[in-house]
Amino acid sequence: MAAFLSGLGRFSFRRHWLVALLWVGLLLGTGVLAGRAAAPPPNDFSMPGTQAQQAYDVLQEGFPELDADGATARVVFRAQDGKVTDPGAKEAIGRTVAALGSDPQVARVTDPFTARSVSGDGTTAYAQVSYRVPASKLEDGSRGALLATVEQARSPELSVEVGGNAVNATPGGHSSEGLGLLVAAVVLVVTFGSLLAAGLPLLTAVLGVGISGLAIRVLAQPLGLGSTTTGLATMIGLAVGIDYALFVVSRYRAELARGRSREEAAGHAVGTAGSAVVFAGLTVVIALAGLFVVGIPLLTQMGLAAAGTVVMAVLIAVTLIPALLGICGRRIGPARPRRRRAAANGGPRPGLGVRWARFVVRRPVAVLLGGVALLGVVAVPAASLDMGLPGDESKPVSTTQRRAYDLISEGFGPGYNGPLTVVVQADGGGSAQAAAHGVAEKLGGRPDVAAVGQPKLNESGDTAVLTVVPTTPPGSTRTSDLVHALRDPALAADSGARVLVAGSTAMNADVSQKLSEALVPYLGLVVGLAFVLLIAVFRSLLVPLKAALGFLLSVVAGLGAVVAVFQWGWLGSLLGVAEPGPVMSMMPIFMVGVVFGLAMDYEVFLVTRMREAYVHGRSPVEAVISGFEHSARVVTAAAVIMISVFASFLGSDEQMLKTIGFGLAAAVLLDAFVVRMTLVPAVLALLGRRAWHLPGWLDRLLPDLDVEGERLERAPHAALSVTAEASPGEGPAPVAEASGSGSHRASRT
Repeated sequence: MAAFLSGLGRFSFRRHWLVALLWVGLLLGTGVLAGRAAAPPPNDFSMPGTQAQQAYDVLQEGFPELDADGATARVVFRAQDGKVTDPGAKEAIGRTVAALGSDPQVARVTDPFTARSVSGDGTTAYAQVSYRVPASKLEDGSRGALLATVEQARSPELSVEVGGNAVNATPGGHSSEGLGLLVAAVVLVVTFGSLLAAGLPLLTAVLGVGISGLAIRVLAQPLGLGSTTTGLATMIGLAVGIDYALFVVSRYRAELARGRSREEAAGHAVGTAGSAVVFAGLTVVIALAGLFVVGIPLLTQMGLAAAGTVVMAVLIAVTLIPALLGICGRRIGPARPRRRRAAANGGPRPGLGVRWARFVVRRPVAVLLGGVALLGVVAVPAASLDMGLPGDESKPVSTTQRRAYDLISEGFGPGYNGPLTVVVQADGGGSAQAAAHGVAEKLGGRPDVAAVGQPKLNESGDTAVLTVVPTTPPGSTRTSDLVHALRDPALAADSGARVLVAGSTAMNADVSQKLSEALVPYLGLVVGLAFVLLIAVFRSLLVPLKAALGFLLSVVAGLGAVVAVFQWGWLGSLLGVAEPGPVMSMMPIFMVGVVFGLAMDYEVFLVTRMREAYVHGRSPVEAVISGFEHSARVVTAAAVIMISVFASFLGSDEQMLKTIGFGLAAAVLLDAFVVRMTLVPAVLALLGRRAWHLPGWLDRLLPDLDVEGERLERAPHAALSVTAEASPGEGPAPVAEASGSGSHRASRT
């Protein structure tokens, strides 16, 4: 692998203009195709295989006039003085209902006075607006007309608010990524000490995200990719794109400092750091693409789109980066040794990474216990994880949706904000009327049911639908218990009918169950494949095992941070969390996938330099210190960049991206600095040579990937040389690792 990538790097360096033009051509080509492509389809929020989805499908077939998947809005009226039934208020409400029904996308609007949606004290009423199209297809004009009608209806005598999915604007882009890029630029300048060298990772990351975004637009219609896929692809693409380029450019400058010619430095950088990039990227792709196991179309789309962006970042790192290095020529020079204060022995003082590594390997047990304890404390809130699908109750009190939610709760009861739609389907195509009335009678006597609507039959008479209003809020555990009780076959056992339940609460319960059932198979697939891959990369069983266990600590601690902020409200005002509430149901399994891939990034980048030193003759402890000497600064910079890019999504208006951005930023922070930079050297110091042991029979079965580039060191073209290209002061540096004791194969035992 190293030899192939080294040759690719040298070719890209020599034919730099050709390679650069090919990438520019790819950008222009995808841009032209994207401009001609059809608009992306609406996001697919269906949940195949769930009971709630079955209920929606039955409603679509038996009651097409109900537009079960159509957008909805609830306009709430509150009389400031008197009652809504007073002549003036009643007339104003009637005018508003008529205005709401005039929109061409509106299917029907209920009159509060005929639909009996007036509170017992007469102060509050609501009108239900049903649309012919889903919320994702609702035109801006229709949404604007709804809000304008509500605004016109407001008066000193009448408060009017509106909630529902028809009110929420279609998620759009946001510019907060710019803040992450700004932080990344500062970190890169500090790391490289050169504006030009710092600009390459930023330029190539933006290029990769641009090409990937355009490609997603081109493939959106044929593959059914919804509008939310681009947001996640941008987040992941920027983070890994900058990091992967950073590692290659940093290794290139390090090889120049060792005295290699520029072409050989580019080839060696791509052969070594590029190999780590390829395998790190492969673990991320496995984790993201593996989301298809969950069986939720939206997660599958987001995972595949983000995986494609990671592939683009890897290709750019091993082809375009060396080409741009060739174009820049002498303007990007070798890494200069940093000025350090003299140590006690008179020599230069070691860098912070080396000093930290020496501290850890001298006290591995104490450091290991301390790091695990810290992660355990951060993970404690995860035990209180409450998953749900955030609704209007989670919005800020300043929004009309939240005010409408509160008015309904005060006037009617919290359960009216999440009514359940119960579908009764007769067995064998018979009449559902008797079964539906029997179900309604049984439910009317339950203490957790506030109201039961009259059953409505379809034209064929084999399906009935009725509304059940719980006494508890939509996100309550008691409401979920009611959903399970409604699905109990005993409820309609005497009639032989089938009872299905739809509604946001029912869907939430089904999604949570589906995700819980998929978590173990998903973990098995992703961790299993990556474990096999890392065994081949590190030629070890214990190192991949350690990596997997460290990932589990990181992801649980990351979930703990998410619960503390988004569910408990800690630091909520500082981080832009308006209202604490349940964590999105998709968040845990999504964090598992993405954090695993990113955690393996740092594992590969850091530990490959340790193994490289070990293969070249260093002792296990010296190899750990050498790995930190060469990688700690770059890994730290990469982690800070990735954290900054993820954290910038806290500025998004979309709750899903905000939660994902914070969760990933917290998990990367903990994984990079606590697990990889602290626990990893402690564990390797305790294991010693056992960390790098691989049974002989397995050694013979696995391919020799040569990620550490030992063949490049032995190859004739890799001999160190000082060329005429070297600038003054760029002479050869002593080579500490040029000759190793023993071959690559011999060092495995």
